[in-house]
Amino acid sequence: MEKIKSTCILCGLVHVQNTRIYSMLIYNTQLYYTKMSTKLKYSIIKTEDQYNEYCDIHEKLVFEENESNEDEIELLSLLIEKYDDEHYVIPNSDPIEILKSLMKEHQLKAKDLSEILSLSKGTVSKILNYQTGLSKETIRSLSTHFKLNQEAFNRPYKLKIPTNNKVTNAAYMNTRKKIKHLA
Repeated sequence: MEKIKSTCILCGLVHVQNTRIYSMLIYNTQLYYTKMSTKLKYSIIKTEDQYNEYCDIHEKLVFEENESNEDEIELLSLLIEKYDDEHYVIPNSDPIEILKSLMKEHQLKAKDLSEILSLSKGTVSKILNYQTGLSKETIRSLSTHFKLNQEAFNRPYKLKIPTNNKVTNAAYMNTRKKIKHLA
């Protein structure tokens, strides 16, 4: 034990430094530093292998459904999320294309999406066909359900304006029709 001279009385202080845990003990008003040789179970993710390992552990713990694992699951979630944010930036993709790929990945149909978003099937169809934009509430619901940042869905994209099927030539659209009066 290293002896540190101090008149300050501290109890139960734990300090983490370089993955070694130090604790301070008080004995006859003298402060002692004890070095424990235990390493932290998890650390900040620095490699792809470490990321994959933590993802596997996280998945296993989640499916065990053991309440004693809640803190460990939360810690792993934070570490994985931090790594994802730093290394897996979603490119400036079209939000609807992102949504369609997520639907394919999760094996969802438009009907399932309408239940998730609490929207009608028609509205979901219009969204998927670029006829209606994503509302703020829809963006929130999508990000919550797919556990993605709202920025993935809150991007500009072009809507396709439906054309009038009766008029095939745009030159006829703004012309007046001569109406014959029958007398």
